[in-house]
Amino acid sequence: QEKSSRLSAALFGEDCEISHDQLYELLKYAALGKCHNAAQPSWCHIYHQSHLAGVVVIVLHEMSQLHFYKFYLQFKHLRKVFQHRFTLTPSANFLASLYGDGANLEPQNTAQGLTSPGSDGISKSSDLQCDPIIRKYGGKKQGLTSYTLTLEEQKKNDYPIKGSPRCKGYVHTECDQQRTDSSPLFGLDCEMCLTAKGNEVTRVSLVDAQGRCLLNELVKPESTVVNYRTRFSGITKKMLLPVKTKLSDIQTRLKQMLPHDAVLVGHSLNSDLQALEMIHPSVIDTSLLFARNEGRRFKLKFLAKAVLGKEIQCEQKLGHDPAEDARAALELAQFFIEQGPAKVAELNLEMLLTAEKLAEVSQNKAALQPQGCRVQKQLNEPPHLSKPCFLDCLQVTGQKPLLLGGQEPDSSGLCQSNLSASNKQILQRALEDVPLSTFSIIQFSLGPEYIASHHLAGLCEKVRSKLTDMLTIYAGPFEENFCLKSVKKEFGRCGPIQSLTVVTETFQPYVCIQYQVLEGAQLAVESLNGTEVAGSCIKVQRPVTAATLDCDVLIKELELDVENEGVIYVAGLKKSLTETDLQEEFSQLKDLETLFLPKDLQSGKHRNCCFLKFQKSQSAADALEVINGWTVKGSKLRSRNALASGHLWRWIWQMNHSKRKEEGNILYEKMQQLSASEQELRKKVKQLDHHIKKLYRSLQNNTLCIVLFPGVN
Repeated sequence: QEKSSRLSAALFGEDCEISHDQLYELLKYAALGKCHNAAQPSWCHIYHQSHLAGVVVIVLHEMSQLHFYKFYLQFKHLRKVFQHRFTLTPSANFLASLYGDGANLEPQNTAQGLTSPGSDGISKSSDLQCDPIIRKYGGKKQGLTSYTLTLEEQKKNDYPIKGSPRCKGYVHTECDQQRTDSSPLFGLDCEMCLTAKGNEVTRVSLVDAQGRCLLNELVKPESTVVNYRTRFSGITKKMLLPVKTKLSDIQTRLKQMLPHDAVLVGHSLNSDLQALEMIHPSVIDTSLLFARNEGRRFKLKFLAKAVLGKEIQCEQKLGHDPAEDARAALELAQFFIEQGPAKVAELNLEMLLTAEKLAEVSQNKAALQPQGCRVQKQLNEPPHLSKPCFLDCLQVTGQKPLLLGGQEPDSSGLCQSNLSASNKQILQRALEDVPLSTFSIIQFSLGPEYIASHHLAGLCEKVRSKLTDMLTIYAGPFEENFCLKSVKKEFGRCGPIQSLTVVTETFQPYVCIQYQVLEGAQLAVESLNGTEVAGSCIKVQRPVTAATLDCDVLIKELELDVENEGVIYVAGLKKSLTETDLQEEFSQLKDLETLFLPKDLQSGKHRNCCFLKFQKSQSAADALEVINGWTVKGSKLRSRNALASGHLWRWIWQMNHSKRKEEGNILYEKMQQLSASEQELRKKVKQLDHHIKKLYRSLQNNTLCIVLFPGVN
């Protein structure tokens, strides 16, 4: 019997956000597989990759998460077929890892006569002025304080910041003394594994300015390890078995070891500090120090070789050595400070990288001649945007990738804009050409008229308004002197409440309640309408507005969404209950796969509800009957089918906590302008969904299909 390929992703709830590196991991393994030394993605699993017929990436230009929620009902095919959905972290170079800066580059398309630094082939005057390092720092030598990240730079690059809601519970190093150009430098690097909690530290290394290793310690993760990432981290299950050191122990030791004016150095140090759950005010990040154009970054391995002449992260070793990486980052920073920006710019790092890539491509192509599809040298480091793009990688292996719409390679191999082709023409070509390719990128577009800021602001406000109405219920009438506390308690059993106000404009008082989750509002309407609360028989309803007229249809479609299959919502939990308590309570339920206890993204505290995911839909239905009315530690539970997935949770929270940029008449005018074009936009979205449906149905069995909403920023 032929094995079928399938994708399994364990991310659930608020963990539904993935990075571009993780997307790269998935595509790389799907396209290249084990025969080219590509590894299974760290965050999901592809079964029987060798049976994959192909990979198709559909890009919906000018569309974002906002459009998916606004036109949810129009995306009929998309929401019924694609069961895995993830929020991608924002990036200025969203598609760079797929296309690169110029797809299908051959040696003849690039600069001729690449030479090493200092040779006659390099112009040292006019060219240097355009170098991003010179543009950022100037040409003169400066002290180390000129290269530490400012607070704004730290915020922009996701560093833990003191006072940030996301960093609640993080440990401060208390190194608050004024920095000078003679402040001591320390190199820091961590290795992480993937656990049920996310990325957790498994090894920490700290080196001083002389390169001496002060700390090189294994750390026991708090949560269950999902993936040791041994190929990169070098960590195995056996290594961690005898380890007793916890994250809190490392935090204490680092606080004790670092002097009050210490400057930490690392490569993409933000991820290390996030994993350490520590805040340090003064850092030098070598991935940003050696500046490149368009926000791209050099890899540490490349910088160590090109600048220091050192080979690190060798393929012969099992995983990276954090002490080696920490020392390399430290020495790179010291080189930069001692030599100055002009000397660093003269190294022509961008040219060296291009030469290295071309040499690698040539070497791989030569290796292909006698050995078929075997590639001699592999790309087996964690992906970054500076990595050769997919279209390059696939050509090296003898495959012919397909790129249609938006940007297409011309006869010379360089990407050229192709905006003249309509979505219908692109679809027609895709139906003909996709079966002939093992990796295809198909790009559809809404059109430039739909990316204006006023259009997006109006669209965003409409979605926000509709979500607010769906999260809101009115209950009443109550007696004049009713007990508000008992009303809040009763409605709180349906889910976490965002706000509760008494409506006094009516003959008898009513209560307006806004929930934090859609399930809470729906549960209140279903279970409390017509019941007695605070001594009164009440009616529970949503506000009647133009936006909520199709609310019942939307609720029904959300319940039937393939993403919510086998998932139920449980409310009425005591906030003192931990995830372990709940695992124990619900362990008797058949086929329970995952339990998700959501947190308030601002306070970090658990909400009074959870989601349960079952392996089978019938098991979820059986669990609903059992749980309704079930009492857990004195708390009576209420449950229903899930409506909102994790990415919507996070998005709703961001919507509720973002400032409204447009107020009053200005926003009203913009929304009036929007209404005129919204009907046309709705038709376009419906048409795009139909194009995806047609293309999807034409694909061979066992094809991995991914749809990207890159947005406009």
